[in-house]
Parts: sequence; structure tokens; C-alpha cells
Amino acid sequence: MMRLIPDWLLYIVVITVVVFVLFRVDQRHDAPEALPDAPQTGSFLPPPSQYDPAVLVEVGPISSGMGSAFAISPDGWWLTARHVVDGCEAVGLIVSRGAAARVVDVKRALFADIALLKTDSAPTALAIDTSERSFQIGQRAFHIGFPQGRPGEAYSRLIGRETLIARGRYDIEEPVLAWAELGRTSGLRGSLAGISGGPALASNGQVIGITVAESARRGRIYTAAPSSILRLLRVEQVNAQGAPAERLTPDNYGQASDDMRRNLAVAQVVCVAPQDMPGT
Repeated sequence: MMRLIPDWLLYIVVITVVVFVLFRVDQRHDAPEALPDAPQTGSFLPPPSQYDPAVLVEVGPISSGMGSAFAISPDGWWLTARHVVDGCEAVGLIVSRGAAARVVDVKRALFADIALLKTDSAPTALAIDTSERSFQIGQRAFHIGFPQGRPGEAYSRLIGRETLIARGRYDIEEPVLAWAELGRTSGLRGSLAGISGGPALASNGQVIGITVAESARRGRIYTAAPSSILRLLRVEQVNAQGAPAERLTPDNYGQASDDMRRNLAVAQVVCVAPQDMPGT
């Protein structure tokens, strides 16, 4: 059973200025028209190269905010984006209206924008596919989480690799996968902020990345490479033991995403910054 945390954590986030966390590559908040769906796949994804295009993001100061996470093992391991939980004094996962599970440990990668969270347990865990060599240009991904602080999702097609360069509170350079957005939840406009840390799933229901950044002007979504996820799991000696979600299509991914949130395979992350703790 998940250990719950005091209500004050939720109240703090409600009464302060909430930041729905997602690295932004540009300042324009309106996404372009969705691209025509192109389910055809092409060549296999090449390995990372020093000639991959670079995308620069700025890591701002520590602040309270919300993001997304997903479970990868029944014993309570979750994955999220590092910038969602970096520097937080307290971290929780919202498991129902007005209740949050206590995160008892946070393990941040030093080489990528990803992090592990530990709770007492996880009701439903998702399977991870780290075999990047089988990825094909043009294949779909389904991005699930809590954009703008509410349930939502988007889907995309794979363009290729880029190098994400983060500067600011911490500095990292990592290979990421770039995706062209094809569609999103009806009524969801503007930034996908808040979906950061959520899973990117292939059509077969397996996780193939963690959503970490977006370029709304270009209609791009960026995910941490599966190789980075595998490296963090090995460094921290975490054994991922999940099962694939149901097969995903542009017609059913909205309902399937709701099921994953309802079953707590995907949850909302709450970060409380040190300056927002009681007594500070």
C-alpha cells in the first residue's frame, strides 16, 4: 500500500504559483496545425552521432510545480524527467483527488534529463523497450501524462535523433529522439507543459522514451533515449518488471491513456521547492 503524505503538500502547490513543468525550446505557446498522419515507417533509426542536430534548453531556478511519472515495477519504482523533481524539498505522486503518495527516494541521472522515484508500491507497472536498433523513422509514439495539470495525451511520428543541451541550474548533453506531433487530446491547445516525465509508448503498448521537452513552434516533442533509461536502471540496479499496455492506435489512445491514469500506471508528480515549505 502506498504511504500517503500530509495534505499541506497539496495545499502549498494550490495556493502558490504552480509551474507545469516541461523544457521549452521556444517561447511561442500555440502548437501548429497537426501534421497529416503518416503510419508508414522508413529506415531504421541510426545510432547517435556528433553530427546530430542540437536543441538548446534552459534549466530555470528551482520552483514548486507539477509533472508526470509512470511506474516500472510493482515494488514502487517510477520514472520521470529530472527537471521535474530536481532540487525539490518534497515530492509526491497524486493517487486520487486530495491524496498523494509519499516519494521516499529520488535518484537523478547525471547524464540525462531522467530520474527514478521510489514509493512503497505501484499498482500497475509498464514494460520498457530499450532496443533502439529496432526503431524506425516514421513510427508512432503516444505521449501520456498531465499537460497543463490535467489528463491529456498527444501522438507523434519519429523524425530522428538530436542532441539536447541543457544549461542553467545543471548542465547536461544527451541524445534524444525527436518526434513530429500528429494530434492531441481534443480541446488541448498551447503548451504540453506538465506532460514532462510521462511515458512515450509505441503502438505495441511498450514504453520507448520519457517526454522531456517540446518545441511548440516547430511542432516537435523530444523524448529521452531508451539507452539513457537503460543506463540509469543499471547504475541504480533497478529491475524494471512491467507489462505492456493495450495496443495503441490514433482511435483508442485517449481511452487507453485514461485507463493507465486510472490504474495508476501513469501519475501526476508534485514538487515542493525548499522556499515553499512551511516555516521558510
